[in-house]
Amino acid sequence: MLETLRNAWRIKELRQRIIFTLLMLVVYRLGSHVPVPGVDARIVASRIAEGNLFGLYNVFAGGALENYTIFAMGIYPYITASIIIHLLTAIIPKLEEWAKEGPEGQKKIQQLTRYGAVVLALLQSVGMTVGVFRDAVLNPGIFTYITIAITLTAGTAFLMWLGEVITDKGIGNGISLIIFGGIVSQFGPGVLGTFELARVGETSIFTVIATVVVMLALIVGIIAIEEGQRRIPVQYAKRVVGRRMYGGQSTSLPMKINQAGVIPVIFSSTLLMMPSTLASFIQHPFAQRLAEIFSPGGTVYTILFVLLIFFFAYFYTAIQFDPHKIAGDIKKYGGFIPGLRPGRPTADFLARVSSRLTLAGALFLALIAVLPVLLQVFFKINIIFSGTGMIIVVGVVLETMKQIESHMLMRNYQGFIK
Repeated sequence: MLETLRNAWRIKELRQRIIFTLLMLVVYRLGSHVPVPGVDARIVASRIAEGNLFGLYNVFAGGALENYTIFAMGIYPYITASIIIHLLTAIIPKLEEWAKEGPEGQKKIQQLTRYGAVVLALLQSVGMTVGVFRDAVLNPGIFTYITIAITLTAGTAFLMWLGEVITDKGIGNGISLIIFGGIVSQFGPGVLGTFELARVGETSIFTVIATVVVMLALIVGIIAIEEGQRRIPVQYAKRVVGRRMYGGQSTSLPMKINQAGVIPVIFSSTLLMMPSTLASFIQHPFAQRLAEIFSPGGTVYTILFVLLIFFFAYFYTAIQFDPHKIAGDIKKYGGFIPGLRPGRPTADFLARVSSRLTLAGALFLALIAVLPVLLQVFFKINIIFSGTGMIIVVGVVLETMKQIESHMLMRNYQGFIK
């Protein structure tokens, strides 16, 4: 591994991309400590410490919410806008047409997502300032509220831009890396807090050891499923083009068990934050009760979380994987799957395999997401990361490693993945 890292550092372009990405993440973490003017962050922190529904939101924002900094809302308005646009793409013909236009169509959808993110960020910032945390505003007034709302919205817009810049000029997916940076920033305090509890005797050393073992087992399981795939054998018949003969070789079509990656978990957790967030803006007993029902770790939240993971796993896979197009491409180049006729039978077979793999992948994601909650309830084992956070962290690391791998293989270097 050390030799691989040295080889990666020798490649000038890759070295520049890695340095750029690290610097942008440093900018993100520095911005997470710049306070919003006119707000008493101590009141916000005390509200979150009371078990407020924003606790999970704060973890994903890297602690920026409890300090009420310019990045308090994180990148989640952008993710929410992405969810809405993805869903609308399936029902609005114009958006579906853009999605099929290739890069130009994707630019239009991306621009629409940006506008939606800014609108959602503005609405959420107003709701948080005027509704949830209005008692933390030092000098209540229309000018103060406007200043705070614009500051929070600008922070989200800056993160949106930062993520896109990392994707273009750095290494890895910028939006995912920003979420990754926020979650990982809580790892150090979590570890120190766990050992401090063990030192003062509030938790046993057995619990600490069990926590480490369970975390390692979860990481190994996540990597195994993320990298697991089923290889469909494809045979290409011999064909003559001019004076040359092509084909006649056997290859395989790799189909990942978890084709949707970490998207279902990110989308599901973000979507479940919306009802409780909206309810918290309304000072009414029914709204407060609704916020408690949708609080992370509750029965209703857990059930809906699992169902949404399954929904987004199938939905995102259906968008990304088109069995009819793949079957058509195989047929176009003279290939076939042994035992199946080219065309529709091949497409139906690929659709069945994709459906079964998606079921296994979604079941795994749901299990990992709720397992830490179950361990906390039944065995009092407190995992430092939530299941959602762990899936995101491992998934982002794997995705970034694969991009580094591709850069190295282009220059005849052996990468991380053997």
